[in-house]
Amino acid sequence: MYEKRNDETVADHVIHPLKDLTRAQFAALGGDAVAYLRPVTGAVLGTLITDAEFEASAEYQLLMSADGTPLLVTDTADAVSEWLGETNLGLATLH
Repeated sequence: MYEKRNDETVADHVIHPLKDLTRAQFAALGGDAVAYLRPVTGAVLGTLITDAEFEASAEYQLLMSADGTPLLVTDTADAVSEWLGETNLGLATLH
């Protein structure tokens, strides 16, 4: 009979460097190369972008840089794809 066993002593001592990053260090991981896409309501957008008006119940696509700076707000996925095609960014979706 085969029984798989994990060596708990090794697992307990593994260092996970990403767990010790500051907020600024984590935001800098993507630098200028990664954008995050997040569907949000107009009500949420109104709190993030105060110099524009959004329909509170409408759903928008918010594209942000790794440091959280809004890059694009649109109401269609096609506009996001088109914009990304014109830039040199990779896309990481939030889970």
